[in-house]
Amino acid sequence: MSTNRTFTMIKPDAVANGHIGAIINDITSAGFKIIALKYTRLTAETAGAFYAVHRERPFYNDLVNFMSSGPIVAAILEKENAVEDFRKLIGATDPSKADEGTIRRKYAKSIDANAVHGSDSDENAAIEGSFFFSAFERF
Repeated sequence: MSTNRTFTMIKPDAVANGHIGAIINDITSAGFKIIALKYTRLTAETAGAFYAVHRERPFYNDLVNFMSSGPIVAAILEKENAVEDFRKLIGATDPSKADEGTIRRKYAKSIDANAVHGSDSDENAAIEGSFFFSAFERF
C-alpha cells in the first residue's frame, strides 16, 4: 500500500553551496506540500543511527562523516504517490546519469555529494520521518 508522504534531507554539500531555497522551490513547484521542516546538524552518532542499515557496507564510515560534516535540512513531504514521484524528481544517485531538470542533475557534484536524500519506500519514509520529527512537529 502506498502512502502520500515521503522524507527528504538536503545534504551538507547542497546546504554549503547555498542551494536550500532552490531545492525547496523545486520540491514545492513539483506539487509537494511540506508537512515538517527542520534545519539541523547531525552528529556522527545520529548520522550513524540514521544510516545503521548500511553499517556493514564499505562506504558507511565515509557516509557518516559526510552527513555530519555540516548542517542539513530535513523534511516530510506530502503528495499523491509521494515516494515514487520524489525519486523521479531527485534523479539518479550519480548526478551525471540523472535526467535533465532533476534536483541531483542541477545541484549535486558527485555520487557521494549528491545534494539530497529521498526515501526509497513508504515504510522507510515513515521510519525516516519519525527519526527527525515528532507528531507535534508535523502540520
